[in-house]
Amino acid sequence: MEEPLDAYSRVVSAVARELTPRVAALRVRHGRGEGSGSAVAFTGDGFLLTNAHVVGRASSGHAAFAGGAVADVAVVGTDPLSDLAVVRADGPVPDPVTLGDADALVVGQLVVAVGNPLGLAGSVTAGVVSALGRSLPASQPTRTGTAVRVIEDVIQTDAALSPGNSGGALADSSGRVVGVATAVAGIGLGLAVPINATTRRIIAALIRDGRVRRAFLGLAAAPVPVPAQLRERTGQDDALRVAEVVPGSPADRAGLRRGDLVLTAGGAPVSHAQSLQRLMFADAIGRPLPITVLRNGAMVDVIAEPTELNPEPA
Repeated sequence: MEEPLDAYSRVVSAVARELTPRVAALRVRHGRGEGSGSAVAFTGDGFLLTNAHVVGRASSGHAAFAGGAVADVAVVGTDPLSDLAVVRADGPVPDPVTLGDADALVVGQLVVAVGNPLGLAGSVTAGVVSALGRSLPASQPTRTGTAVRVIEDVIQTDAALSPGNSGGALADSSGRVVGVATAVAGIGLGLAVPINATTRRIIAALIRDGRVRRAFLGLAAAPVPVPAQLRERTGQDDALRVAEVVPGSPADRAGLRRGDLVLTAGGAPVSHAQSLQRLMFADAIGRPLPITVLRNGAMVDVIAEPTELNPEPA
C-alpha cells in the first residue's frame, strides 16, 4: 500500500517539473526604481501573465527562466482592479502552461505555488486552498494620492508565499494554473487572483486593447439573505442590499435607492458582489440593463444604462 507522504510527494514533484521551466523571474524598471516578481508563460507566442503591482508603470523589463532562457519583455497591458498584467517576451520562451478553472476549486484541495521568492528562482511550495471568494484591498498611486481598490474573489492558501512570488503560478494537482499569486497577508496566508471566466476576459482585453474597459453602475451593496417567503417563491437564497447610490450615477438615474434588495440584473440572479461586477465589462456600456429589486415588500423593475468607468488618472 502506498504511503500517503509518497503520494503527496509524487503530486507536488510532478507539478514542479511541469511548471518550474515555465515560470520566469521578472524584473522591470520604472520611475520609482526597479520592480521584481514572477511571470507565467501562458501562450505559445510569448505572452506572460503577472501582477499589475509588479509591473507598476513600467513599459519594459526582462524575464529569466529556470532553463537559462532570458528575454526582454514589453508591457502589453495592466489592470489594477484585478491586479493582472500581461507582458510579451521578445524572443523564444518555454512552452506555455495549461490554464485551469478556479471556479472548480474546493476548500481543502491541494495546490502548488511556483515562483521566485526573494530572488530564488524556481522555488516550489505546496499547501491547500484555505478559503475562496476573499476580497483583497489594494492601494493604487494616483496624481492626487492613493486610491484603494478591492480585488474580488481571490483564493486564500496556506502554501508559503514570499516577496517575489507575486505573479507566479498557483496550480492544482494536475499542473493546471488556477491562480496568479498576488499577496502575502500573513504567515500561512497567501492570496492568488483566480483564473476563471472573468479573468480570462480580462486577460483577453489586455492582449487586445492594453486595458480593460469597464461599465459603471454607481452603487455599493452587500450580500444578505433573501426573506423566507420570497426565497420559497424564487429559490434564491441571497441578494444584494443597496448601501449607497452615487448621486447622478446610472443607478441613481434608474431610480435605485438605498435599502433596495437587488434580486436580478440582466435577467440573472444576483447573490454576491461578483454577480454584478461580472456584468460590468465593455459590452454593458450604454446598453439597457434590467434590474429587479424588492422595495417595501413589492417587486420593482428598473432599467439602468451603465456608462464607461473612467480609469483613475496616473
